[in-house]
Amino acid sequence: MTTFPRRVLLAAILALSSAHAAAAETYRARYDASLLGLPVGRAFFETRFDGQAFAIAASFASAGIARIFERTDGTVEVSGTMGEEMSRPELYALEYSEGKKRQATTIRFRDGTVTETRNEPPPKKRGEDWVPLAPEHLTGVADPISALLLPVSTDAEVCNRTVRIYDGEIRADIVLQPAPEESFRSAAVTCRARFVPVSGYRKTRSSIIFLRDRARIFVGFAPVAGRNLYSPVEATIATKVGTVHIRARPM
Repeated sequence: MTTFPRRVLLAAILALSSAHAAAAETYRARYDASLLGLPVGRAFFETRFDGQAFAIAASFASAGIARIFERTDGTVEVSGTMGEEMSRPELYALEYSEGKKRQATTIRFRDGTVTETRNEPPPKKRGEDWVPLAPEHLTGVADPISALLLPVSTDAEVCNRTVRIYDGEIRADIVLQPAPEESFRSAAVTCRARFVPVSGYRKTRSSIIFLRDRARIFVGFAPVAGRNLYSPVEATIATKVGTVHIRARPM
């Protein structure tokens, strides 16, 4: 797992563990991540809807063999409202530990624009191969969790879109396209997803290059009952060390 950028994997697991809510206002779900058939992570999510407002609280941890080599535990909270074309987060707060290392990220948004980012501890000094964030990169974006909550009403509207994600460091586009050759049993529609790094990364990092140029990523979406909203329920992400599979299970 050390050859794969841990922050990207964490962001991916969180992004693909978005709320798959039922008709009830509050819904709880568990998400399991496996690599080569072995468990590597799990997350527990509680999502609350109040009209167009949403609040998500989750805890997550590494699992199985991944916990032996990289013990990871954390929590994340997101709140905001659903817009006509994308989610509109207001606050994203992530805290996690990897062994003795502790990291906290807080992002504040207003109308799809990042107004504040706070990382503790602060990022280290960047090298010449670092692609810096620009102001235009932080508009029309959402956090890794709410970004893939899609305010659409039919299967045909899910794919053929670009989702702009910011996790406090990496700014990336997730380009969704129909994937008729793939199908997840739990999903109404499956999209192929292309990872396009924009800024906040080392351009020479081999794992980022692999994700951009060679990785096969598929995401399955299902409708949220009673709402014009689709959310991810299953995904596969090819990495340099194997394919990560993420699947939702209601609790």
